[in-house]
Amino acid sequence: MDSIATRLQLIRQRIDTAAQRSGRTAGSVSLLPVSKTFGEDAIREAVAAGVHRLGENKAQEIRSKYEPLADCNIDWVMIGHLQTNKAKDIARLASEIQSLDRIDLAIALDRRLQQEGRAIDALVQIKTSTEPTKYGMAPEDLPQFLRQVARDMPTLRIKGLMTLAINLPDQTAVRACFRTLRELRDRMREEAIEGIEMERLSMGMSGDYEIAIEEGSTEVRIGTAIFGGRIYNDDYYWPEGQAPAKG
Repeated sequence: MDSIATRLQLIRQRIDTAAQRSGRTAGSVSLLPVSKTFGEDAIREAVAAGVHRLGENKAQEIRSKYEPLADCNIDWVMIGHLQTNKAKDIARLASEIQSLDRIDLAIALDRRLQQEGRAIDALVQIKTSTEPTKYGMAPEDLPQFLRQVARDMPTLRIKGLMTLAINLPDQTAVRACFRTLRELRDRMREEAIEGIEMERLSMGMSGDYEIAIEEGSTEVRIGTAIFGGRIYNDDYYWPEGQAPAKG
């Protein structure tokens, strides 16, 4: 049967095979299922299959799903671009953010997290492609950013880096994005900034995760290959509150 459970099993097998192909052990690359746009039934099916950590692209989706699915004990992970005025939802509801990409967002999150009496894990999103639709910090800005967060924002536990590869059929170009992130991570490890961890590399999605694993990914974010195809509203790809006017 083609169920979420069987798709999860297949994806995990392919992740392990790609890890072993790149000289690593099975189980060394983690899977973050991405449930954006999918409702309670699909998420409960995933939870029944052993999933308790889910990625979402929008703060409003985490907010709308949090209470109805509270009995599932899900760790919600923010992976999409976040406006500073949505920081309160992530500080209150999420266990992690993988799209930390600028200092004003870090400041807003830290302020809200202090009010909540919480700390969360965070990955810094780096822009590794030239696509104007892709968000992320410029690689050259990362060292100063890490030092400032380590010094001033203890509620943000930096664990590594995240990126989205260029959306092209050219595997060489896709691979170059992932390699750029891995090499940046390696340089940051050498700097050994106190209070900053650089163990995790979140890179790779349904269409390119095997390439990402070959280039050193420690976590892949998979949505379509687990939950199926999605139907989006016209404004889904725009950051919340920034969709163009209709008409």
